[in-house]
Amino acid sequence: MSSANLNERVFRVALRGGSILTNPRWNKGTAFTLAERKDFGLTGRLPCRVNTLEEQLDRAYDQLRSRESDIRKNTFLQSMKDQNWVLYYSLIGRNLRELIPIIYTPTEAEAIANYSHLFRRSEGLYLTFPLQESMEEDFLEQTRGRNIDLIVCSDAEAILGIGDQGVGIATAKSAIYTLLAGIDPSRTLSVTLDVGTNNDDLLNDRLYVGWPNKRVRGEEYDKFIDKFVQLIRKYYPHSLLHFEDFGVTNAYRLLEKYRATHACFNDDVQGTGAVTLACIMSAVGVTKSELKDQRFVIYGAGSAGLGIARQVRDGIVTIDGVSREEANKQFWLLDKYGLIKESLGPEKIRDAVREFVRPDDEWVDVQTNEKGEVGLLEVVKRVKPTVLIGCSTQAGAFTEEIVKEMAKGTERPIILPLSNPSRLHEVKPQDANDWTEGKALIATGSPFPPCKQPNGKEYIVAECNNALIYPGLGFGAVLAQSRTLTDTMIIAGTQRLASLSPALKDPDNALLPDFGDSPEINLEVAIAVAEQAIEEGSAGVSWKKEEVRENAKNKQWKAIYGKYQYDPEGEQ
Repeated sequence: MSSANLNERVFRVALRGGSILTNPRWNKGTAFTLAERKDFGLTGRLPCRVNTLEEQLDRAYDQLRSRESDIRKNTFLQSMKDQNWVLYYSLIGRNLRELIPIIYTPTEAEAIANYSHLFRRSEGLYLTFPLQESMEEDFLEQTRGRNIDLIVCSDAEAILGIGDQGVGIATAKSAIYTLLAGIDPSRTLSVTLDVGTNNDDLLNDRLYVGWPNKRVRGEEYDKFIDKFVQLIRKYYPHSLLHFEDFGVTNAYRLLEKYRATHACFNDDVQGTGAVTLACIMSAVGVTKSELKDQRFVIYGAGSAGLGIARQVRDGIVTIDGVSREEANKQFWLLDKYGLIKESLGPEKIRDAVREFVRPDDEWVDVQTNEKGEVGLLEVVKRVKPTVLIGCSTQAGAFTEEIVKEMAKGTERPIILPLSNPSRLHEVKPQDANDWTEGKALIATGSPFPPCKQPNGKEYIVAECNNALIYPGLGFGAVLAQSRTLTDTMIIAGTQRLASLSPALKDPDNALLPDFGDSPEINLEVAIAVAEQAIEEGSAGVSWKKEEVRENAKNKQWKAIYGKYQYDPEGEQ
């Protein structure tokens, strides 16, 4: 639906007076027309002048700029979100590059760390372990009468860069889905699953708003989570359930437990893997090779590193027709114990990484440390990787010696230091570029300026940002009303993203599209996902693949004011 048509759309609304002005879904502020002011009892509640959305945006942006620190800008925008959705999403949508880092990483991490001290009003649904007897009642109190497409839940154990935060609401993720994929914010629900915290600073903070108890583990934790998931399945079977910021011991386990029976997604596990796979596919296109020909060394085998390994492996299986077992042999993973190999023993090898464990007989003549562990340099010397991926948060881990050693074994090294924030990157892009004499194909987890090439040209460094793909993956599943988000649906979205790479037209350009184009990119990803769902029979809609694009555009929510008519039986 075009913007012009959206402006003409008529909404019948049951709220009047102060109720509509305090409802962020319906509030227009000074943009209510004179007729609407009379109809909704607002004439004496607003100043005379009727503003356009453009005028409101100018005023809001000036107010935003007056806040000097990023955290103050974050709280200003949060306050705006509590008042007026159209103004909030329109302002950010027109300033994506500048404002996404304010409402999301890295500033949102600081906001969550100070959540209890910045707290003004509740947002979303809070489900707390000792109050679980009323969970269904509490759930229905928040959702009764609502159509919900997206549910983002978090137990806040692994907030990016700051770890366990106890009660950190996952509203930022929902906002990204709306901004970059067009999911209607009135059809989303953010849920905090408060199972306690092991953060002593929070437990000792007299202003902490969460449950001041040590984190629940084991069977009790699983039963609590399951009770919540079964409510989702019961009342919203076609919704997408997004797991956010779960700890490494639970992230992959919960995803695997529920994804066969409901459309589930974990950005840390699947989103990072999907955008990295797209980046690698683009690089492979530049080198005129194939995924099955690559040798992957992944430094950091937590949720992100393991998620990348699994997603890239699945891509090799699906795209190149290689068996799962053979594809696993293309990966070498390192964690805090060095290379993950058999002799580390069961106490040091997590079940989740077992299929990537390397046999000891490959390393009998390789230098180890005093504990018998094989380090990154020795792995690079032996493996001669074509792709080096960093998810370790160890700044400078890809040293000059390691990068130059890698460059000896491949003509175009693919180097992806993905740790966030930028101060924790394993190597600076300019250094990687210099140490490989301009031959490296590089993407990073945070924005970096272009690199100067030996020939004087600039090399554009791609930002391997999950937000280029996960909103589209989720929107595609919602659009198709799929009961599951299958691996093949994710691969389809990944292939569509890779096909849009600027580097395929110019090798000196970025391996991934510009983040400023992310709304258009995510629409393409969503279309590919929905088309795949229809093709494989996992969709819950009756329309055909040829109708996906039109339906996707019509489904998208836009930050535009419509026309209102008062109706006591209308929407609230």
